[in-house]
Amino acid sequence: MLQGKKILLGVTGSIAAYKSALLVRSLVKEGAEVRVIMTDAARDFISPLTLSTLSRQPVLHGLFDDSSWANHVMLGRWADVMLIAPLSCHTLSKMAGGGCDNLLMAVYLSATCPVVVAPAMDEDMWKHPTTRKNLDAIRSFGNQVIPVTHGELASGLVGEGRMAEPDDIVTFLSGMLASRGELAGKMALVTAGPTYEPIDPVRFIGNHSTGKMGVALARELRNRGASVKLVLGPTLLPHDLSGLDVVRVSTAEEMYEACVACYGDMDIAVMSAAVADFTPINVAGEKIKKKPEGLTLEFRRTRDILQTLGSSKKEGQFLVGFALETDHGRAYATGKLQSKNADLIVLNSLEDSGAGFGHDTNKVTLFDRNGGEFGFSVRSKAEVARDIVDVIVKSIRG
Repeated sequence: MLQGKKILLGVTGSIAAYKSALLVRSLVKEGAEVRVIMTDAARDFISPLTLSTLSRQPVLHGLFDDSSWANHVMLGRWADVMLIAPLSCHTLSKMAGGGCDNLLMAVYLSATCPVVVAPAMDEDMWKHPTTRKNLDAIRSFGNQVIPVTHGELASGLVGEGRMAEPDDIVTFLSGMLASRGELAGKMALVTAGPTYEPIDPVRFIGNHSTGKMGVALARELRNRGASVKLVLGPTLLPHDLSGLDVVRVSTAEEMYEACVACYGDMDIAVMSAAVADFTPINVAGEKIKKKPEGLTLEFRRTRDILQTLGSSKKEGQFLVGFALETDHGRAYATGKLQSKNADLIVLNSLEDSGAGFGHDTNKVTLFDRNGGEFGFSVRSKAEVARDIVDVIVKSIRG
């Protein structure tokens, strides 16, 4: 499954670094081309000579080695996947905060390939709130975390924190890379973020959407091989939009026009944006001044993007809608599935802790047109995107 794959392995300062030798050996045995980057601390636990011998490649360490420059940008573009195993608590904190003081972090911050980490640390460090926060942060960036295992630790304690075994890491990578091309040749449309409906040149009516969920979906579809057009509403958050065809819009009408214009060419459409249901009838040409009597606004309905796409859906197209509800979520979601002629509705509820606008995590329930219901626990939005795309792929394949 890894034949011909290019794997960039980062080794950090952990007693589990001894497993890196077994990991490199297994990856090479599977047919992968492996290059290794080590931190200073990692060299205290395992010899670079060991890893260079097993990988059949020089081990990289500094930005400048033997009077030559290690091109960190090209390394991150060369690889099919960047794997950091073991991932120490120290390097985790740098990944979460963007620290860049060694070659490994320079490559990580410029990598365009998927990044997978296999943490290794003592149980108390693993369970510390700072570690949990840092893990959530790197997951929100789209990185995948291979779970630690329970067992004997370097401290002599028994608990969680052991790095996953090399064979399990190889199995994880094989499955992940095998899925990356399953949507090759497919065209996908994704909407994300809020819409802003202007009142005057200064003010607007909007919502709290950040676009995180929609961008995560667009990236996951891209990672599975689809060509993705992302129609993105106004958001102040920085997002990694590499490899996506991005159309920037502001209002619900602009988003409607952008979606309708390209929908006929799409195989998959995921309407995850938080589109305004109403927009002011009259928009003032100048800033509205304060008045003693207050202000009254009149609104009209915006055009329903999901319903319009559903009414023109052709055989072979797969349409996904979102429902954000505060009450009676299941009833509204299943009703929307029928009334909009969608194939899948993703329900999130503002009543669930860790879900909804602004969070790096989400909790969703999926409903399909065949009566299927799929519930997932709270997890990072990148993981939620994988869950949703998994269901889309299975549905398309029948």
